[in-house]
Amino acid sequence: MNSQILFQNRRRFIRSVSLGAALFTVPGLFADELVRTPRQTEGPFYPDHLPLDTDNDLIIVNDGITPAFGDITHLSGRILDARGEPIRNALVEIWQVDNKGVYLHSKDTHAARDKNFQGFGRFLTGSTGEYYFRTIKPVPYPGRTAHIHFALKMTGREKWTTQCYIKGEPLNEKDGIYKSIEDPKARAAVTIDFAPMKSSRIGELAARFNIVMGFTPEA
Repeated sequence: MNSQILFQNRRRFIRSVSLGAALFTVPGLFADELVRTPRQTEGPFYPDHLPLDTDNDLIIVNDGITPAFGDITHLSGRILDARGEPIRNALVEIWQVDNKGVYLHSKDTHAARDKNFQGFGRFLTGSTGEYYFRTIKPVPYPGRTAHIHFALKMTGREKWTTQCYIKGEPLNEKDGIYKSIEDPKARAAVTIDFAPMKSSRIGELAARFNIVMGFTPEA
């Protein structure tokens, strides 16, 4: 009964945690400390059929009560311009494989997909440029190290894509797309910690990925 109540109130939970995600923000970002986030390929597995549920909680589909398999991760960050100023009204999309390494895509059929994992989510940034997703820690699959895809959609600009990776993952150095980032600082900018949350009793993780765009808003 308690689990049913928890997941029935998921939208209230997501709203409250997304507002609280700003607590993870590192204050005092200066322009000379910022590294432009490298652009990376969208890849072949952007969902070819979007789920009916495209909110920012990927571990529960619609009003289900059964969570996805995997290490629950609270993924947050800010979308910033080249000066470190927040970008509002940026539509942030993420997509990734489930715990079996399967995408939400009709051509990815190498294993049975976890139907309780949404696989795709969206979040619209506000005045702080903050975004938040509840998802699972990414896992590797044949040919790729563990990663999460990001797409940013902003009015008047082309869709912009990148990927984030797990710090300390041994397969990173064997991944061609990861190694294509030659600048060490740029590579470090997309390689993030997935750290245990001390306040969690169920082993949840927190990850922080700020995205710095290579432009400043027009005056």
